[in-house]
Amino acid sequence: MFVLGIDPGLSRCGYGCVEQAGRKPRAIAAGVIRTDPQTERPLRLAEMQVEIRALIREFEPQALAIERVLFQRNVSTAMSVGMVSGIVMAEAASAGCAVIEYSPNEVKESVAGWGGADKDEVGRMVQTLLDLPQLLAPADAADAVAVALCHLARVPAQSSRTAAGGHR
Repeated sequence: MFVLGIDPGLSRCGYGCVEQAGRKPRAIAAGVIRTDPQTERPLRLAEMQVEIRALIREFEPQALAIERVLFQRNVSTAMSVGMVSGIVMAEAASAGCAVIEYSPNEVKESVAGWGGADKDEVGRMVQTLLDLPQLLAPADAADAVAVALCHLARVPAQSSRTAAGGHR
């Protein structure tokens, strides 16, 4: 099963594609989509949409797991993250992917063993679980891979039967 994990953000949107073949997950790709904060928001959102669509076409995930937007102190940031999340979910659904949202605590608990883990702990567990030679950087990429790993951990027995879309 191929899962594309997304850590949504307008300036930096992390992505990570993980494959579950057998008992051990394998990292396929990880990175960050960046948009210029000096560019108008509608253009940045359009750029994000094009990039997300390209990732979905390239990796053909069976599921897209995205970190759920929770309350943030900065309303403007929360709105932008929510807009990006909407674009990501719509693109995935249009491509036939199952779309699953996970809270930050669910991701941390699944990957690091407890919901209060910090970014460093999550990054180190991603490195350990995938046998990576070094930590993923920036942290947005590691967070996105953690979202994908969270999905694989929560639906292992059902993953090949219930995921929609994808061709792998």
